[in-house]
This record gives sequence, C-alpha cells and structure tokens, in this order.
Amino acid sequence: MISLHTSPLDQPGTGDAGGMNVYVVELARRMAARGIEVDVFTRATSSRLDPVVPAFDGVQVRHIHAGPFEGLSKEQLPAQLCAFAREVLRAEASQPLGHYDVVHSHYWLSGQVGALARDRWGVPLVHSMHTMAKVKNEFLADGDTPEPIARIIGEEQVVEAADMLIANTELEAKQLIGLYDADPARVEVVHPGVDLDVFRPHDRAATRAELGLPADASVLLFAGRIQPLKAPDVLLRAVAELLATSPDLRSRLVVPIVGGPSGSGLEHPESLAQLAAELGLDGPDGVVRFVPPVGQAELARWYAAATLVAVPSYNESFGLVAAEAQATGTPVVAAAVGGLTTVVADGRSGLLVDTHDPRDWAAALRRVVTDDDLRLRLEAGALEQARSFSWERTAERTLDVYARAQAELREAV
Repeated sequence: MISLHTSPLDQPGTGDAGGMNVYVVELARRMAARGIEVDVFTRATSSRLDPVVPAFDGVQVRHIHAGPFEGLSKEQLPAQLCAFAREVLRAEASQPLGHYDVVHSHYWLSGQVGALARDRWGVPLVHSMHTMAKVKNEFLADGDTPEPIARIIGEEQVVEAADMLIANTELEAKQLIGLYDADPARVEVVHPGVDLDVFRPHDRAATRAELGLPADASVLLFAGRIQPLKAPDVLLRAVAELLATSPDLRSRLVVPIVGGPSGSGLEHPESLAQLAAELGLDGPDGVVRFVPPVGQAELARWYAAATLVAVPSYNESFGLVAAEAQATGTPVVAAAVGGLTTVVADGRSGLLVDTHDPRDWAAALRRVVTDDDLRLRLEAGALEQARSFSWERTAERTLDVYARAQAELREAV
C-alpha cells in the first residue's frame, strides 16, 4: 500500500490524519489476519522514525525520505513525488523478484507513485481516491480554497492508469465515471467498515461520569479535523440558534468538539474558538468544550456518551465518524451529502439535513434532543445500521478486487 501524505501511524483527527488513516490501518490489519503480508509506504516526517516500523503482525510501515521532514504542506508534496517514487522502487529492488503482488494506492499523490511502480514491477495498480478535487470544488465551504488544477490533472492521470478503482459508495462510483470518465468495468464499490469490537455501546451514565459530563446533559458531539470542509462552525451556529429559541436548554447542553485543526483550518487555528466566543457559547457558563484528538478507544467512549453526533461536512466520500458513532448506539445528524447518504439511514439511524443553514440544523438537533421516542428509535436503528459495515467484509471484497485485477493483467500479457 502507498499512503504518501499521511502515515497510518498518525493520530486521526489532526493535521492530515483522518478517516483515510483509519481505512489503511484497518484494511491492512484484516488482510494480515488472512496471512497476507502488507507493506505501507509513507513519507517520513521526522528523523527519529525508524526506516521500517512493525505496526501489527504482518503489517509494516516503511518511512521514505522525500523532502524536509517538517514544514511541507500537502499542497507542496507534488514536488517530492520523484524522490518518493525513487525510494519506493529502491526498497522493492532489495527484495526477491516478484516480492509484491499488488499495489494499492490511497489518494491521488500515492496513485502517481503507484502508477510508476505498477509499470516497473508488472503488477496491477488498485487505487482508492478517498476524496476527489472536482467533487470538493463543487461543494466548497464558504471561505475554503478550491483544489488546484494540478491536482485535478493528477487525479485524471491516476484514474486512467489504475487497473481497478475502489469507490466507497455507489455515489462515488458514479462520480468517478461521470466526472473523471472512468471505465465503469474498472470501478468496484467496497464500503469501508467499523471496528465493532472498539465502537460498541457503553454504559452511558458511567461513561459520562468518567468524561466529566453531567448525567442528564444533552450532549451534541462533533468529532474530526477542524477545517471548513468538516463544517464544525455550522454546528456552533445551529447551537446558538437552538439556544436563542429554546433558552431553557442552556443549563443542560454540552457541545464537545473533539479534534484538531487541519488543512485550510491551520491558517486560522483559533477561528472556531473565536466563533464560539462571539456566539456566546464559550466562557464560564458556555456549552462548548474543546477536546484534543483522542485514540480510537477513547473516541468510542465520547461517541457512546453523546446524545447525538453531528456531521455537518460539505462533503464526505464515506463518513467514518457517522458509521462509528452509530456502532456505539448514538444517532447521527448529518449533512445529506456524499457517502453520508449511504451511512446514515434517514429517520431510522439518524437525521439527514439537506442544507447547511443553521436554522435547519437547529430544528434537526431540537427534534432529537426533545423527542424521547424519536431518540430511542434512532438509537436502536443506529446499532442496526452499523452492523452492515465491517472491516472483515471490506477486506474480503477488496481481496476480490485484487484477484480480478491480477487475473485481467495476466490475460492482457
């Protein structure tokens, strides 16, 4: 696997680490459990990192030196593709002939390197986009920066070069075909999964006590990278609207924001805290709590302690946060965009909101907070919906894609 711009060892929720990191780790783990050895190539971001780090039994992360260890943004990484590709090829050259059977690249930067490795090694390239520039630009958040034309061209090249493309959802498959002219015969839909051993229901009262949350609070949780694309500001504005029309809720409302700044959010890392203060949601009697990024087990506890989890993103290729939250039995209020329309069953495991208007979001939040019967139905539906997503099934389907790509490559030779 190639994951150039973000390491599977990084903590999700800050920097460029997010759902893709979880995807690579969980998929690699499940494949290793089936006896398949997995090497993950990623760019080294510290001189203290060992060249090869065993992540799990059968999975090792190879740190490739390409450019300065620190200070490079994702937008500057295309200049390091040649150096990264050279070191990937050099690493493979030290192995016996035919060491790798498949290259699976994640994100377009990795796909550029994967295409070169594919041609040199004579093995198929399977690519997962995770996000697409044309889609992001179509659903751009206010004040966010459009993806550059260089990325769009790079993505088009990867789509053309890949032997197989894995889409997270049927909608993503249609976008690959419609926006990038992908061959429909080379696109397969494989849903990501959820670790149901980690993300599971907890005793809510006990978990809230451990996290310092009031037992009777209405907890509206946001988890993820703090950047315009993820739209945590929409949640804060909706909460302000909710309190303006229902001031009696203030005494029992808690809004944890779990995560760190990322992407264009790094330009103004304090902007969300400033917005909370401007809206009167911060301070001694405020309702907002900022929580640094946490590991998977701790994140599961935050989900389980919440009344609902809000996912107001402008776009999501899948929406792992929504899937994980539902696995703990917590309903999700999400934007009706991208993969969220697949992950969240509207009216059964959560509510989908068609706009990013804070008034519409406030109305949806109010329904879940004030209607006990609805909330209980959604909690039961959330657990049921989460059972349809498992990493074991994801690994099985992905291996089928690998096998098909290998077979077709052999036929073509």
